[in-house]
Amino acid sequence: MSFRPAQGAGTGSRTDPGGDRISPLTGGRVPGHIAIIMDGNGRWATERGLPRAAGHRAGAENIRRVTERFHEHDVRYVTLFAFSTENWNRPPSEVSVIFQLIDRFLRRELDNMQRDNVRVRHFGHLEQLPEPLAERINHAVEVTRRNDGLMLNICLSYGSRDEIVTAVRRIAEAGVPADEIDEATISANLLTGGLPDPDLVIRTAGDQRISNFLLWQNAYAELYFTSAYWPDFGREDIDLALAEYGRRKRKFGRLLPEDLARFEDA
Repeated sequence: MSFRPAQGAGTGSRTDPGGDRISPLTGGRVPGHIAIIMDGNGRWATERGLPRAAGHRAGAENIRRVTERFHEHDVRYVTLFAFSTENWNRPPSEVSVIFQLIDRFLRRELDNMQRDNVRVRHFGHLEQLPEPLAERINHAVEVTRRNDGLMLNICLSYGSRDEIVTAVRRIAEAGVPADEIDEATISANLLTGGLPDPDLVIRTAGDQRISNFLLWQNAYAELYFTSAYWPDFGREDIDLALAEYGRRKRKFGRLLPEDLARFEDA
C-alpha cells in the first residue's frame, strides 16, 4: 500500500476560492472529505457463483486501491462505512468473516500507513466488537495518531441515529443550558467532532439511500450513486465520481455570484 503522491502530481496542497481542493492530477475541484457506503460485496459474489465471503474478501482488498487513488487526488479525509449497527442482524458466520477481513487489513497495511503518514480513526461502538479486533483498531489508532496526512476513518458498529442520541445525552449530562445548545454544540459532540463534514458521499451497487450514515454531517454533502459493486469500484470509477463533483455548483442555500448578478440585472 502506498499513499505517496503519483509521479508528477506535485505537492497537491492547493484549494480553490470556494474551499475545495485542487487535484494535482487533473487540476479540477475535488472534495476535501469523501464518505463511502461500500455496498454490493454479496451481490458481486453471488453473480459469480461464489460464497458471500469471497465478496467481502474482494471488498476488503479494494480499500487499499480506492484509498490510494483518493490520496493521489489530494483528498484529505476518507470515511468508510464498513459495518453498521443494523448489520449485527446478519448471520453470525458472515459477521465473523467481515471482522476477520478488517483485522487482516489493519494488520497487513498498518506499517505502510504509518510510513505514508496516514492517520487511522474509528467511529462506532468499539466495545461491541470482538476483543482481538478492538485491540487491533486501538493499536492502529494509537500508532498513527500523530500522523497528519490523509485521515482514514473506519465506521464499525456505527449508526448515525445512535451517534446523535449519544451526543445529545452527552450534552445533557454536561449540564449545558437548553438556550446555549446550537448546531456547533451538537457537531462538537458527535464522533466526528473537529472534522470537516463530508463534501461528497459515494454509494456503490445501485441503491440510492443514506442508510443511517452520517445523517447530521451529510446535510449539505453532494450525493453520488453508482451501479458498480464495491469490489469493482476502481480508479476510473473514482475519477468519474470526482469529475461529476467538479461539475456541480455547491450553493449551501445561497446564490452564487453569477446567479446574484443575473438576479440584480433582472
